[in-house]
Amino acid sequence: MTPRLHHGGSRSTEREQLELFRALPSDLAPRDAQDLMAYPFFSLAKTRRTTPIDFNMGAVSIKVEATAEHGIATIWDADVLIWAASQIVEARDKGIKTSRLMATTPYEILNFIGRTTSARDYQRLKAALDRLQSTSVATSIRQPNERRRHRFSWINEWKETADASGRPLGVELILPDWFYAGVLDEALVLTIDPAYFALTGGLERWLYRLVRKHGGRQDGGWSFDFEHLHAKSGALSPLKRFAFDLREIVRRQPLPNYQLSIRRGQLGAELLVFVPIPLDPLERASRRLDLSCLPVDNS
Repeated sequence: MTPRLHHGGSRSTEREQLELFRALPSDLAPRDAQDLMAYPFFSLAKTRRTTPIDFNMGAVSIKVEATAEHGIATIWDADVLIWAASQIVEARDKGIKTSRLMATTPYEILNFIGRTTSARDYQRLKAALDRLQSTSVATSIRQPNERRRHRFSWINEWKETADASGRPLGVELILPDWFYAGVLDEALVLTIDPAYFALTGGLERWLYRLVRKHGGRQDGGWSFDFEHLHAKSGALSPLKRFAFDLREIVRRQPLPNYQLSIRRGQLGAELLVFVPIPLDPLERASRRLDLSCLPVDNS
């Protein structure tokens, strides 16, 4: 078996110190890390982004940088991390020992995230792994001293494995401590709807993750100031364009399990309102919601 390595230097001792975790069958509930759902860690654009994401709000600071060759990891690339989180949580709940060193096949990842298993999607997966490995993140989140930042890449290293004839056998990757520790904390992981993977726009994907995170905190709904959303998204587009895109998303209603609307706040600012859609048709029909009473998130 001939490994093909993708990392910054020679084979590290890190791999030798970790036990290999082999991926479980891919019929798992998708789980997402709440920290990644709430803040701008990924590019929302389908074109290559090399402009850093530099986010500071309250005690939270995030700096995301990339190489010119690969660009910043995108929100589509983050599907690989959702797969990894789902694997770790499922194994933990079954009493199976997990590890940051994971072995799987491209087929298992692609099937889980709703992609085809064509040669094209296989190449896209390899490009996603390269971006995840080459993207540099520094954040104060989950640091005891908010002045200190934890620095990491989304994947420490990854490699393809192949047999003697060069036929691909699988993929191995190493997750960073910061991500792995967050996934192991039950309070920091949420189940998401598998329909998320069918969302095609970067902004609507980011928006779903944001409202899903807040959905557990407010059964009656939540609202977000447009300007606050713009700052929290890390998007490069100006606020005017960002607001236009939000209105288009409200018109299309693409987010699974959430109804979106727009209202004006007390000072006239536009607010994006989301309300969970009840599964029970009778409850859905009888619900009468006073939108003026919804809390506004500015955190």
